[in-house]
Amino acid sequence: MILPGSRTAGLFATAAAAAALAVAIAAERLGGLVPCPLCLMERWPYRVVIVLGLFAAAVPRRAGRWVLGLALVSTVAAAALAVTHVGVEQHAWPSPLPECAAPNLAGLGIAERLAAMPLRPSKPCEEATYLVPALPVSMAAMNLIYALGFSAMLAIFLWHTREDSP
Repeated sequence: MILPGSRTAGLFATAAAAAALAVAIAAERLGGLVPCPLCLMERWPYRVVIVLGLFAAAVPRRAGRWVLGLALVSTVAAAALAVTHVGVEQHAWPSPLPECAAPNLAGLGIAERLAAMPLRPSKPCEEATYLVPALPVSMAAMNLIYALGFSAMLAIFLWHTREDSP
């Protein structure tokens, strides 16, 4: 099996992470979908992978493999966040983020209620968002599948190139 070098793999990781972010941002801006706080948190590991992938492409091969190992940790974190979000959507557990809970406005006057309203529209984390209406797979579940596949690809690369390290 012919595998790319760590530079090419770093650029691939950068492109794959950027693609994940591009889909999320396009769904938000072009599709009019409103992300919940967990959705926004799920984007951070991909931002980290973009930086690590570019760094892996710029450093020598041996160091690049270590950096790609860190990128693998980040993609596994992306999968863990996605599992958490899917569990919240399925009502298996409550959201770990306090921002996902509805504010308690009981007993407040109109001025206090208006002051407590968020500047941006938000949606509850328990409410699943579907990118494709006919496909009953939420964006959080799609992210889980993508993050697991991305992690598997990085792990396979790192596993098969371990003997080639100088």
